[in-house]
Amino acid sequence: MIICTAGHIDHGKTALVRSLTGVDADRLAEEKARGITIDLGFAYLPLPDGNVLGFVDVPGHEKFVHNMLAGVSGLDFALLVVAADDGVMPQTVEHLHILDLLGLSQGMVALTKADLVEEERLAAVTADIRALLSGTGLADAPIILTSVLDGRGVEVISSCLSEKAAITRRKAEGGFRLAVDRAFTLAGAGVVVTGTAFSGHVSVGDRLLLTPSGREVRVRSLHAQNRQTDRGSAGQRLALNLVSPRLGKDDIARGEWVVDPALHFPVDRIDATFRLLKAEKRPLAHWTPVHLHLGAVHMPGRIALLSGDSLAPGEEGLVQLVLERPIGALAGDRFILRDQSARRTIGGGRVIDLFPPNRGRRLPGRLAVLETQSCCDPAVILPRLLNQPPGWVEMDRFRLQWNSPGIETPGMVSSGGFAFSPETWRALREKVLAALAAHHEANPDQPGLQGPRLKSAVDPKMPQALFTCVIEAALSDRAVEMDGPWYRLPGHEVRLSPGDELLWEEAEPLLAAQRFRPPRVRDLAGALDVSEAEMRGLMKRLARMGRVVLVAQDHYFLRPTMAEMAAILVDCAQESSDGWFTAAAFRNRLSNGRKVAIQLLEYFDRVGLTIRKGDLRKVREDRLTLFGTPVGREASLVGRTDFNSGNGRSPAVGGFDSHSLPPISDGLR
Repeated sequence: MIICTAGHIDHGKTALVRSLTGVDADRLAEEKARGITIDLGFAYLPLPDGNVLGFVDVPGHEKFVHNMLAGVSGLDFALLVVAADDGVMPQTVEHLHILDLLGLSQGMVALTKADLVEEERLAAVTADIRALLSGTGLADAPIILTSVLDGRGVEVISSCLSEKAAITRRKAEGGFRLAVDRAFTLAGAGVVVTGTAFSGHVSVGDRLLLTPSGREVRVRSLHAQNRQTDRGSAGQRLALNLVSPRLGKDDIARGEWVVDPALHFPVDRIDATFRLLKAEKRPLAHWTPVHLHLGAVHMPGRIALLSGDSLAPGEEGLVQLVLERPIGALAGDRFILRDQSARRTIGGGRVIDLFPPNRGRRLPGRLAVLETQSCCDPAVILPRLLNQPPGWVEMDRFRLQWNSPGIETPGMVSSGGFAFSPETWRALREKVLAALAAHHEANPDQPGLQGPRLKSAVDPKMPQALFTCVIEAALSDRAVEMDGPWYRLPGHEVRLSPGDELLWEEAEPLLAAQRFRPPRVRDLAGALDVSEAEMRGLMKRLARMGRVVLVAQDHYFLRPTMAEMAAILVDCAQESSDGWFTAAAFRNRLSNGRKVAIQLLEYFDRVGLTIRKGDLRKVREDRLTLFGTPVGREASLVGRTDFNSGNGRSPAVGGFDSHSLPPISDGLR
């Protein structure tokens, strides 16, 4: 169990800790010279049952409240110290507000220097303290009369703390997180950081990350509650001996976190709940400059109100914190805000979302999501989110921000990293099928819809990752088929009219005969003795069907030929040392003129199959399935590429992002 001593300067916090533990928590020379606590002090008390009490002694001077705040997060028990001769003082009040805002509900009050005053004074101060505690999480905390000179009450406090420690057990779920409040170098060991473990476990040899810097470190050795061990857990004061190339103590600042790599996610915008202290004299305005204290970090920023333009004293509301620089934080973390000059505490709250939207932070739907998350219990939040709009949750994000790697809820449908309510899942699939059915009915001469159009028909605002998840499942269940870049319903076939079919039977051999330099529309029309308009109309319909591809004005290529030429591109790239090839290399493989070769390469550039850099090009292997399987003389190249059949399901949805490509028929813009 970790205990925090809090209270006004010179009220006897350090002396009480020394009486309880035998340890002087003032470690700095200046502290000893001036007789005041300036920075955090630490002491430990082993108990007969094997437990160890950890004490964090915080400064009581108003100038050092920022140091006090670095030591009070993630604690189990508050020991509020009030001197009987002074009574309740300004930092007594501020420290109590901070403890209450941080959610501490276990604690006691040590009424120190009881030997210096009369009984009447003790009774009056006790009444003042009880009134001060009213309405806080420590309202029922016992008040113990103490004196370090005659030992009065010290044993009572020690016994009470031992009883609390026996029943206090912190859950060590989730990934490991430690808030660094001190870093120093130890001779023969190297860099050591100390702090409170917020969650998870850590063992010697673990590889962790510093957040927000992202630097990888390894745990060489560790102490938990001032004892050397191989394993530490949430709820303990830990000292970690960290190793990393060229790592020094100046590379780790107070306020950094040591975390499981999966929890490294620095943020500079945080959605949160916030309560303005009742003692504030005026409402809090939107976009007020503030100082944030979270864990051991201190970071300036601004507070944006999400509902209304002001927040009255004593009220709680939804806010967004916009910080000067990224920090480490997770949902559920408690924080304190101080005013622009960092001279007084104005309120505090809890983080509820690390993924605020870029726009629409005040929209009713967004506020409803935040209200749902304000209870800060992921087991309660997840089913509620699934049963309110939009009805789905991105589980990787949810598990990260709530540090709940294995969380699920009964009845949820999981697919592609998302969770859905059964109703939402069915509705999304039905929208996809309905959109395709409507398109087939309205456009029977087209093979289907490409990804961007299908997504727009279902829901233009749907995240791309969500659409991919839904369409992947539909493809897997064979509710939807894919023909190259087109999605279609099973059984959908595109047919030409009898007249067009006869004309195509004559035109196709002409295109195939010179497949790398096929005749243009005018030449086809002349060869087949039809008008250019009739020939052009047929070719446009064939392009919509996916049988031909428009590369340049009135210049169509057979789709299998396009696949064959894509394979040739791969071969050209493989023949070069670095994957970059010239237009001449491609032209030579086609035995074609430079003009047509350039037209083809520019088309491949437009649809994203190739990347151009000056006179050189490189093939994007993630887009090789654009035209299906190559046939003809270059079909032997298939074994060196990732081509798939143009019919049925294609791996394009998972690996190659066909949804971002323009329609194949759009050869010219």
